[in-house]
Amino acid sequence: MSQKLTGVILAAGKGSRIQPLNLYLPKPLLPVCNKPIIQYQLEDMRNIGVHDVIIVVGHLKEEIISYFGDGSSLGLHIRYVEQRETLGIAHAVAQLENEVNSPFILFLGDIFLVSKDLPAMERMFWERRAGAVLAVKREKNPEYIRRNFAVILHGSGTVTRVIEKPRYITNDLKGCGVYIFDLAIFDAIRRTPRTAQRDEYEITNSIQILIDDGYPVYPAEVIDWDMNITFACDLLECNRNQLARLGKPCLLGEGVAIHPEARIEGSVLGAGVTVDHPITIRDSLVFSGVHITADHNIERGLLT
Repeated sequence: MSQKLTGVILAAGKGSRIQPLNLYLPKPLLPVCNKPIIQYQLEDMRNIGVHDVIIVVGHLKEEIISYFGDGSSLGLHIRYVEQRETLGIAHAVAQLENEVNSPFILFLGDIFLVSKDLPAMERMFWERRAGAVLAVKREKNPEYIRRNFAVILHGSGTVTRVIEKPRYITNDLKGCGVYIFDLAIFDAIRRTPRTAQRDEYEITNSIQILIDDGYPVYPAEVIDWDMNITFACDLLECNRNQLARLGKPCLLGEGVAIHPEARIEGSVLGAGVTVDHPITIRDSLVFSGVHITADHNIERGLLT
């Protein structure tokens, strides 16, 4: 199609304390099958024809900039905008107002997701002249809706309400952290109040203002699987799910050196991992460079 979207990924955060681990690094760089979460998002953008990408960075920004550089290794042109204060998603998006002059597709960099039809989301945006299109999925687990946001629909199929981290669940439609926005979102953000609950500017409040202003907002069920990573078990689940999608019993990074009698089952080992003893590592994730000296089996472990 002739219209072009700009790509945006929000990777500005306070780092990640993945409970109960004391793991501290940008969440977008957390590995899923030996590839950072944010790289999957960049590849999704490239696959729908988006090549100009802005990554909003903040704390630990050097790690992300160093990893991706100008994006040429991925066939993209990446530039970076800094969010100097961590004041919420809407505040991060506001940093882009002087940087984009066309509608844009936005990914939240700390959510791992498997999309199934992002081109349909883009078509919906252009064909319906939408103010926004929200990627959604039917979610059976209410806890996952509470971690994200609920989407309430009108009988016509348009979105009437979005509720950030709802306490009470009234339906199963969950927002998944991918959006296409018209530039009118910036007008809505300027009128978005800072919340009392989290002392931040929530993008869901901005979307609600957009809706109340009369801009049509649509849901697009284009996400097959997603995880807002908060706990170590979430990261393990992402790796197990992706390993199954790849059809692999395990995945070993470059330069892995394991004892000849060691067994690796349903696990992902990063580059340069060393295993000294004939142990079994099952349903686990081992970060790059870890030297495992344990002489006992490891199950459902996350080693950093």
